[in-house]
Amino acid sequence: MQTNQAQMFIVSAPSGAGKTSLVRRAIDELSDLSVAVSHTTRDQRPAEEEGTHYHFVSRDLFEQMIDSDQFLEYAQVFGNYYGTSMGAVNDALEAGKDVILEIDWQGAAQVRQKLVDVVSIFILPPSRTTLIERLRGRGQDSDGVIEKRTAEAVLEMQQYHYADYLIINDDFDEALSELKSVVISHRVLKSRQALRHAGLITSLTHE
Repeated sequence: MQTNQAQMFIVSAPSGAGKTSLVRRAIDELSDLSVAVSHTTRDQRPAEEEGTHYHFVSRDLFEQMIDSDQFLEYAQVFGNYYGTSMGAVNDALEAGKDVILEIDWQGAAQVRQKLVDVVSIFILPPSRTTLIERLRGRGQDSDGVIEKRTAEAVLEMQQYHYADYLIINDDFDEALSELKSVVISHRVLKSRQALRHAGLITSLTHE
């Protein structure tokens, strides 16, 4: 699936940790970094756009896609399906673009099982109080949904130790800088640079 010049990054976090904002800013500020838009069966929120935030599909269609093995990963969260299309990821990687996936810990575990060369990043909030405040500050979910998400967050946060990198999102700019640093550091790995600049390296190191 992956080319030697393209890298897969997966970013996981509990709801309210700020991963969506961080990933979007990283994509805006770094070249050749794309996000594979996930499919979901949950209802579209007022501020969300089809094809930008998610591909909103019916439960029947999602299950047909599962049966035809179209997902790199998928999970059921709070009664709704979420999944990442294999085709979307393949297209970006084959074009030599790094791909960043914003997925929950279940999806991250599936990706790590299927792909060898994956860089995983986990984002935590600075405290539980901050997490709850951020969930309420969205104004998108009912108190009942927020309570469920808060309870689920404890289980989600326990999965941090499976990641390669851990970012604490207390100060947004600092967390963004750390996320971008992870991407950039992997772009200049010797193995990737040797492929990307093979001609230059040959001309510099051979008589």
